[in-house]
Amino acid sequence: MRIIVQKFGGTSLATLELRTRVCEIITSAKKDDIAVVVVVSAMGREKAPYATDTLINMVKEVNPKPSPRELDLIMSCGEIISGVLLVSQLSARGFEARFFTGQQAGIITDSNHGNAHILYVNPKNILEVLSRGIIPVVAGFQGVDERGEITTLGRGGSDTTAATLGVALNAEVIDIFTDVEGVMTADPRIVENARLLDAITYNEICQLAREGAKVIHPRAVEIAMQRGIPMRVRSTFSENTGTLVTNTTSGTLDTIRLISDNLITGVTHTSNISQFRINISDVEDKKGCELKVFKALALAGISVDFINIQPEVILFTVQAENTIRAVEVLRKIGIYPDVEMNCAKVAVVGAAMTGIPGVMAKVVEALTENEIPILQSGDSYTNIWCLVKREHMEKAVKVLHDKFELGK
Repeated sequence: MRIIVQKFGGTSLATLELRTRVCEIITSAKKDDIAVVVVVSAMGREKAPYATDTLINMVKEVNPKPSPRELDLIMSCGEIISGVLLVSQLSARGFEARFFTGQQAGIITDSNHGNAHILYVNPKNILEVLSRGIIPVVAGFQGVDERGEITTLGRGGSDTTAATLGVALNAEVIDIFTDVEGVMTADPRIVENARLLDAITYNEICQLAREGAKVIHPRAVEIAMQRGIPMRVRSTFSENTGTLVTNTTSGTLDTIRLISDNLITGVTHTSNISQFRINISDVEDKKGCELKVFKALALAGISVDFINIQPEVILFTVQAENTIRAVEVLRKIGIYPDVEMNCAKVAVVGAAMTGIPGVMAKVVEALTENEIPILQSGDSYTNIWCLVKREHMEKAVKVLHDKFELGK
């Protein structure tokens, strides 16, 4: 039995008309030799009646600090509502379908409420209904721990559900349906000539997602990559086949040719960042200063990024909402950082940049020619990122996109 997994985001399920379109996509894909497994998110976005953020806000109106267990219970409701409605519409169209919660789908997680990780999957219930020609519709974003407690998988969790089921069922492809055409070379709201990518490697899309692109969750890509199952990022509202995510690409899934790696695949960005600078010469007790800083922040539950440690200075960034708390934590241990607020990170991503001279030179050239100061920089095998002031972010994205000729 050939299996494909289709995941539909909240904007694709927000209204009766949109769910009708989703039903058409599902039923057109279901053929005699292809079985379809559907994964759904909660309907709509914040302020929509059954969106996850709406449900969270309902609880926090009566208790600003609800129990993580109870919060997971209400957060799991949005996917159940959208899943049951979709099953009902499919059934009304003459296609037998059955809804499954994360628990019923066999998704077993750890007990980390709000950001659980999947431990294993037992897809026997899914396989049983597939063998009878029934379409399983599974609630994304949720599972159950080994004690039977409902858990949620964190932001982007429905992507993770789809990828996990795709691996467990050895699916032919995992389709991520959303409200964009696919993966672009940059945010089209910033770069007018941003181009749709026909294909991209697992590593490249992981880096783009981690650096700010919101088309797919990197954890989902990493799961699919383990088994080498292709993914497609597609629009619910278009017939376009979107962007194929794999280490091979093809006109059809039966014909394989290698992806030709571009030097740079895309430019992405993240805003609302604060840069911390600690001059070690200004610290009274210098011994073990680095350990004290990062241990104190870790114990306070504050995530740090963009870390540079030098003999005389420590540099790192935190999300803007954690700035005040991070300053308070450090002051308690006698460290008084200089803080640059209203920063943003821009990154160029490409699997082929490793070992190629001149990439960093082009990045610096593009920014300095346009009078955009670089506050900090870093790199990995597949990306180079620069910290800039938030006011320069959009211009930085545009000039880097132009410098590497990504619109052509």
